[in-house]
Amino acid sequence: MLAENVGAFVPGVAIPFVSDTFSALMILVTSFTVLMCLVFMVITREDRYRLLTPLVLMLLGGVNGAFLTGDLFNLFVFVEVMLLPSYALIAITGTWRRLGVGRTFVVVNLLTSTILLIGVGLVYATAETVNLALLVGAGTDPRTALSSGVVLLALAIKAALVPMHTWLPRSYPATSAAVMGLFSTLHTKVALYALFRITSTLYEGRPPWALVLAVLVGLSIVVASYSTLGERVMRRALSWQLVSSTGHALLGLLLFTQFSLGAGIFYTVHSIVTMGALILGAGAIEQVYGSGRYERLSGIIRRDRMLTIGYALALMSIVGLPPSAGFFAKVVLVQASAQAGGAWQAVFVTLICIGALGSLVAMQRLWVGVFWGPDMEDYLPDSPETGRGPKTKLTDDVRVTPRLMAPMAVLVVTQLAMFVLAGPLMEITTRAATGLVDLAPYVEAVLG
Repeated sequence: MLAENVGAFVPGVAIPFVSDTFSALMILVTSFTVLMCLVFMVITREDRYRLLTPLVLMLLGGVNGAFLTGDLFNLFVFVEVMLLPSYALIAITGTWRRLGVGRTFVVVNLLTSTILLIGVGLVYATAETVNLALLVGAGTDPRTALSSGVVLLALAIKAALVPMHTWLPRSYPATSAAVMGLFSTLHTKVALYALFRITSTLYEGRPPWALVLAVLVGLSIVVASYSTLGERVMRRALSWQLVSSTGHALLGLLLFTQFSLGAGIFYTVHSIVTMGALILGAGAIEQVYGSGRYERLSGIIRRDRMLTIGYALALMSIVGLPPSAGFFAKVVLVQASAQAGGAWQAVFVTLICIGALGSLVAMQRLWVGVFWGPDMEDYLPDSPETGRGPKTKLTDDVRVTPRLMAPMAVLVVTQLAMFVLAGPLMEITTRAATGLVDLAPYVEAVLG
């Protein structure tokens, strides 16, 4: 546990930056996945867009600051630092359609940030501090519990919990694959991290709105898993699975034991790596064949076998089949649910199984639509003048190159390594969960 009070002000007055196992793990995993997205940008020449590099660096700086801050108002500041370059990243690669869809992203996040700021102000008005170390157990005060609930409402919208989720499937797939990879890796994960951190601090695992969270978690797991069935575009289908992964991760927070929190963090790490692989793989297909629509793609299993193998392994991870990190991610969630006992045990295990079944059918549909079936006869070639040329007869030399699939391959290998090393990784995530259950070291590091 490392803590630094900015400006050498006295503890409690200074803005603290705190690094524990949880925040360090999130920074490590997100930074690694962002690196793969940036490599993909270089390969697809998306890095040629003006100001792309400083925008991504600013985005990553805001994310890392949000992971490290120990102050609620500073959390709001870093969330805004994270969002400002995101607005530009949607537009910088943009078509007019992307600019139109980007309005949804901008409006939702501006309104949500306003709610977040109002909540932080109410917390300060009722608790007279926004320092997390001083807010330990403050949720027992009904006024502070209500005001902090406004903060958590804003974070739930940013995390895209059902029914506050529709902005994500509409906006994320409208960006480029690399930008969608960045957003899926960073935006919702910052909100997830903040939900874990604030709930454990203010309520010490006993939030008065636990029943509301249980309903939202259940809806997110089931609704998002089965909503994927209605999609016919690769990245739009994956965006629904991103919403479902948020529900799975928050299941560990809802149960709030050291093991369940570790399971939720494990699932979050798996989701970051696996969703990054799937989105970049879909981007590679779009880059070569000009479309991610099921009806425009077919028979890729015979054209790009290495890509197909890697994508199959990533799809198995989303569903929760071995050998994949997703298998153990769902196993530990089932174990944590079983330990809850009572009616919760049956409800949560049933939700996980129902969600897995929906994801299996949806991902099977993606597989049949894109990788199975007859050989493609034509495609939309890349054109330097127009972006995409007219339909052209597909020749044998048009394939996804090893260079283009390399970022996806690295992430797939990473999630396979997580399957092999699931035991040591679970030890790390459980140690991260310890900092959420036992808050004394956190308070000692910040306040001295």
